[in-house]
Amino acid sequence: MKRIILGMVACTFTFSSFAAEMMSQKDFEKVKDQYVEVGNISTSGETSTADAKAELSKKADEKGGDIYVLTSGNTNNKIHGNAVVYKKK
Repeated sequence: MKRIILGMVACTFTFSSFAAEMMSQKDFEKVKDQYVEVGNISTSGETSTADAKAELSKKADEKGGDIYVLTSGNTNNKIHGNAVVYKKK
């Protein structure tokens, strides 16, 4: 069930103009040796997936990250998401 929710959240996010981009866990596994973890970020209370993605991307930028990988998400009443931020080595 948790994977279904994560998949739905990840699939409904749209691209934005922020530098840090969301990467799926599956895609990240292929390139993880090229990145170093720089921190964790989260968002809550957003009303749309686009707003949640924009907030996560902004926070990843603030940490100096190039990408972030969504680790959890919830879309009950308000959108909540957690992610790990990475930057290129």
